[in-house]
Amino acid sequence: MLLTVTDLHASYSGIRALAGVSLNVAEGEMVALIGPNGAGKSTLLNCISGIVQPSAGQIRVEEAELVRRPAWAIARMGILQSPEGRQVLPNMSVLENLQVGANALHGRRPTHDLDAVFRLFPILQERQEQLAGSLSGGQQQMLAIGRALMGGPRLLLLDEPSLGLAPVIVQQVFEALAQLRRDGMTILLVEQNARKALQVSDRAYVIEHGHVVTEGPSRELAQDNSVMAHYLGTGGH
Repeated sequence: MLLTVTDLHASYSGIRALAGVSLNVAEGEMVALIGPNGAGKSTLLNCISGIVQPSAGQIRVEEAELVRRPAWAIARMGILQSPEGRQVLPNMSVLENLQVGANALHGRRPTHDLDAVFRLFPILQERQEQLAGSLSGGQQQMLAIGRALMGGPRLLLLDEPSLGLAPVIVQQVFEALAQLRRDGMTILLVEQNARKALQVSDRAYVIEHGHVVTEGPSRELAQDNSVMAHYLGTGGH
């Protein structure tokens, strides 16, 4: 198993965000985290990447414990996050943003070079000299994913990649994620668009109030009307 999270607890300003979450992700698998807003999904990603330190529990990548490691050290291990809100470097060009992403390699072999990122997101090649801050929201999202890919992820953490995007751009982003899955990349995906997340992933965990309330193969969860209606809303968002 590539990633194993065991009995993880975390709080923000005294408010409990995670209360005993356990999950795992196998190498080459795409796993989705779905559930209502405020459930703790992004907090879980931030704990894995070292942005937030949990109060208890374990996070292991193979035999390496991640808890209490600094975020930069986790990134150098190839645990790379494309954050919610994109957070590109607005005063640097598209090309420069991608080159910054490659700094996380730290001697590891790349999984994606510039040509591979440009094949996945052709618009980035067209706009490579443009300042990142002048891109549309959808283009910035593609850039954020591309920047993470340039770091050679062993595990790619994607936080709300479709948030705030037009439907046509959402479709393009999920087509890229489907391609990454076919290529065998290991991905942990947080996504409010539950139906899309379940279509593209192998397995999923439903999180509510900091707890895992159900889990299973994505195809089965997508066909479970009680899960979709109770935890995700009948629209799947």
